Amino acid sequence: MSKSGALDLATGLGGKIDKDNVLSAVDKYEKYHGYYGGEEEERKANYTDMVNKYYDLVTSFYEYGWGESFHFAPRWKGESLRESIKRHEHFLALQLGLKPGQKVLDVGCGIGGPLREISKFSSTSVTGLNNNEYQIVRGKALNRAEGVEKTCDFVKADFMKMPFTDNTFDAVYAIEATCHAPDPVGCYKEIYRVLKPGQYFAAYEWCMTSSFDPNNEGHKKIKAEIELGNGLPDIRFTGQCLEALKKAGFEVVWEKDLVEDSALPWYLPLDKSHFSLSGFRLTAAGRFVTKNLVKALEYVGIAPKGSQRVQEFLEKAAEGLVEGGRKEIFTPLYFFVARKPHSEDSQ
Repeated sequence: MSKSGALDLATGLGGKIDKDNVLSAVDKYEKYHGYYGGEEEERKANYTDMVNKYYDLVTSFYEYGWGESFHFAPRWKGESLRESIKRHEHFLALQLGLKPGQKVLDVGCGIGGPLREISKFSSTSVTGLNNNEYQIVRGKALNRAEGVEKTCDFVKADFMKMPFTDNTFDAVYAIEATCHAPDPVGCYKEIYRVLKPGQYFAAYEWCMTSSFDPNNEGHKKIKAEIELGNGLPDIRFTGQCLEALKKAGFEVVWEKDLVEDSALPWYLPLDKSHFSLSGFRLTAAGRFVTKNLVKALEYVGIAPKGSQRVQEFLEKAAEGLVEGGRKEIFTPLYFFVARKPHSEDSQ
């Protein structure tokens, strides 16, 4: 793991936010969310500010707990979390049919763990699109450390307004990222625009399932906790993602909730009843240690004021994700492959 020490965690807390402003950023971020009385429309209208604040506040926690790839994965018995994450990324590359030398776009790339893995696995050049400056700086440092600067790079931009010409990329993918989009049709249209005709877009989406009941208060609380703890303006249903793809012009090749194929629960790393030495920092014991570590670091002034609050809303997110998974009302593994038709295909 690249940032393993307590001091590294502390110095990264807050990202590009000035240390003295972290607490007020936490206040503003929390007030966007329904858990604290915020409104969905305000989150959508201010999604750039909300999502940037979120990733400035949480990236160090994510990297401390998850490594360089911030996503879930279906998991086989006997398989470590890290192995399942790599396999999940390789599966995506295979479904896209990536070929050596192709130019690929990772939409919402985080610090670039998946793009580095996919680039090496498929011998492609991968550009990571991200609107968070702190994550890009961190990602570029990791690229240099791994010696992949020639095939992996980053562009800072909003995925609702991409700075690429039409028909630029041979393939596009997104891993648990376009769930941050305020309007899925608009986001998918931009992806459609920059993808070459006849080529493929694949994504893992965070979705509510058909088991979610919008009139059930317990279900609504779980949804609100997931939105708060993960910087989401809303969480769409799987059917809404499909409809948005079609409205953007894509042909849906296939789609499936990969939770169905997972021998172990996808939320196992966050389940308090689960213990793992390899994934210790994500377990209940590991999170207890992290909580007290952050408390101590904030107390002595190494970590900025507000760091404990970030850890607390991430804890709420973990609880919401586990409960959402157990009740089968939420999935982070809704997967689809879609094709941009050739112009003559649509005639």
